[in-house]
Amino acid sequence: MVERTSVDMMVEAPPELCFQVAADMERYPEWLPDVLQVGVLERDGEGRPLAVAFQVGAFGRSANYILVYDYAEAPAAFSWSQRDGDLTYALDGSYRFHDGGDGTTKVHYELSVGLRVPIPGFVRRRAEALITQAALHDLSVRIESMR
Repeated sequence: MVERTSVDMMVEAPPELCFQVAADMERYPEWLPDVLQVGVLERDGEGRPLAVAFQVGAFGRSANYILVYDYAEAPAAFSWSQRDGDLTYALDGSYRFHDGGDGTTKVHYELSVGLRVPIPGFVRRRAEALITQAALHDLSVRIESMR
């Protein structure tokens, strides 16, 4: 079963900077504590990461997956889908950046996760909270520290 979540957050930065930071996967280990390693496997014609291998840690475990990115709506949005994973069969999502008109950006984050093994609901909800925390709060902190 695939679980879906979406959240929004206002960030004190323009959409272009939000996109730039969120799309710089190679720097994720610098500001996302659960991202242990990132390896770009392929790049698109503009040099952006197209296929990326991740090793993440959470709850005393490590997980590996490869995501493929789509920049068709860049810089207003980008999305990804999982190509391979050891603990997940689906890890698909997107970021959307909506200009707030006053130097702020409404960042919309969506994620769909399908796990290969069943886990208790309370563990799944805790993992979801950690992922969305990283996806928005930690992203916001990183972006605002660059201003």
